[in-house]
Amino acid sequence: MATPKTSLSTSRPPSTPPASLSAYENKGLSHPPNLDPLTNAQKQTCRVKPVTIKVNDDLYGAVPAFLHIPQNYRREQTEGREKTAAILLSGAGGGVVGPSSIYLSMADKLASLNKGIPVMRLDYRYPARNKYCVADVQAAMKYLETGYGLSKFVLVGWSFGGAPVYTLGGSEERVIGCATVASQTAETEGIGRLAPKPVLLMHGTGDRTLRYSRSQRLYDEYGTKGERELKLFDGDDHALTRNAREAETRLCEFVSKCAGVEIGGAEKEMMGQELIGDGDRVRLMKEGGALNGGERVE
Repeated sequence: MATPKTSLSTSRPPSTPPASLSAYENKGLSHPPNLDPLTNAQKQTCRVKPVTIKVNDDLYGAVPAFLHIPQNYRREQTEGREKTAAILLSGAGGGVVGPSSIYLSMADKLASLNKGIPVMRLDYRYPARNKYCVADVQAAMKYLETGYGLSKFVLVGWSFGGAPVYTLGGSEERVIGCATVASQTAETEGIGRLAPKPVLLMHGTGDRTLRYSRSQRLYDEYGTKGERELKLFDGDDHALTRNAREAETRLCEFVSKCAGVEIGGAEKEMMGQELIGDGDRVRLMKEGGALNGGERVE
């Protein structure tokens, strides 16, 4: 059995070009496989826009993403008030689907609420290199602020994704909440500066990639001056494959609360619907590049 690591970051120079947006589109990664429960529950569902965002740093280039926008969203509605979006980040392999592919369904659900929350599933140009991944997220925030009038952001990250999440959470006023699944602790010092912004940490105690003690340590480093929650899933793995639906629901509730959007009644029931079958979760992770950077789900 391999010994769990403490970090999936790397300092090696990039050797391969960034992933292309068309590669993801060709694999059908715009929506979750089973949209029926969502379309039956909501009068209208979100629209998904594939985008490529330019990043102006020493590498330049562009990062692919999928933007889930409420059907009734209008930029002019945001003028004079703050509007919140969520940005979802994957692990050391990059990709746009997240642990157990939950990003596919949670993005559609949040953006399809009556008071829909825009959600971006963001890839990295060069996964596992925090400096460049932070620049990717900053470029995404600028894109959403300039193009859609969105000025506040909730960041969600898996595994290595905890590094850019907490780096920006501890330094960016525009970030109003952070959540991570099975986060590493390397390059996450920003969590000590995150409070009083809320934080949600989730981890499986059977994780063989990054021990659950990583999230316990982050929980302690956050301190007691803000709202914090640590949820451990007994015996579950790095991608929370046994508890994917509960993890997804908790993330949706966290994002909604940060955005000031109340979920109740039929919408709360809709949040618990399964849009991705168990047999599709790992397949979509492989197709979405989520298992390219050392993550394991066994």
